[in-house]
Amino acid sequence: MSVSIVHTRAQLGVTALSVSVETHISNGLPSLSIVGMPETSVRESRERVRSALINAGFEFPTRRVTINLAPADLPKQGGRYDLAIAIGILLATGQLPGVDPSNYEFIGELALTGVLRPVSGVLPGAIASARAKRTLVMAVENASEAAISEDTSLLPARDINQLCNILLGREEAPDWSTTSDQASVKHKDLKDVVGQQFARRALEVAAAGGLNLLLYGPPGTGKTMLASRLTGILPPLTKEEALEVCSVYSVSGRLEPLEYALERPFRSPHHSASPVALIGGGSAPKPGEVSLAHHGVLYLDELPEYVKNHNK
Repeated sequence: MSVSIVHTRAQLGVTALSVSVETHISNGLPSLSIVGMPETSVRESRERVRSALINAGFEFPTRRVTINLAPADLPKQGGRYDLAIAIGILLATGQLPGVDPSNYEFIGELALTGVLRPVSGVLPGAIASARAKRTLVMAVENASEAAISEDTSLLPARDINQLCNILLGREEAPDWSTTSDQASVKHKDLKDVVGQQFARRALEVAAAGGLNLLLYGPPGTGKTMLASRLTGILPPLTKEEALEVCSVYSVSGRLEPLEYALERPFRSPHHSASPVALIGGGSAPKPGEVSLAHHGVLYLDELPEYVKNHNK
């Protein structure tokens, strides 16, 4: 067929919105056009996909190729659409006969050699794929992050050749599973604090009641040490809370899956941090320290200095 539709996910904050990659092959001078509000990094996928398919041994069509990323009013950015575009071209040119793409979602960047590269923000896509009851296809390096969503069916691949062989039934899909040992994560323990009976009692009351806490005292009296031990006496993260925390770290590109899946985060920004660094935002919006401390502890050391800094 000359038309194909492949599913992928766009990153918007900590959510992953569904995007359909529609590919049409028609007669005309050889060209490849991408429409649907793509940014520069997405438009550049034309050259990455072309080289990846040729170097992987596939035929790139010498006709007019039109690719629509729907919905058109949703901004698209990054290299996460490379794999979906490549699969759409292979389907539209008949190089993947008998493959039904409706049961899969494809997220990944392609190297010029056809190797799959990891992208940020895979976990929200994995959660959304599970809700849509589709299998998520991604780079092997992203598999441990996506596996945090235990309900998601995963298909990690090294390169586009291996992926196509699996889709065509020529190769067995890898059996991907992860196990997490909570004993492997070392929580900071309140027993490390010697003395400080009143401060320890204040931490326990704050943890039990979910309260804010103000620590006052001269430098060197252990305020930071006490605050960092607060996460160790908070209740363990529930499954839903762990997914929320990991999703924030996933889109920020700093997720360490086992650590943040088991332990509440502790964030201690410097008082010279900008408002964007604290609350998030920027030209390409990213979570700030407030969001990174979600379901955990946000420790503002030298609190009066923040007011002075942000009133300038």
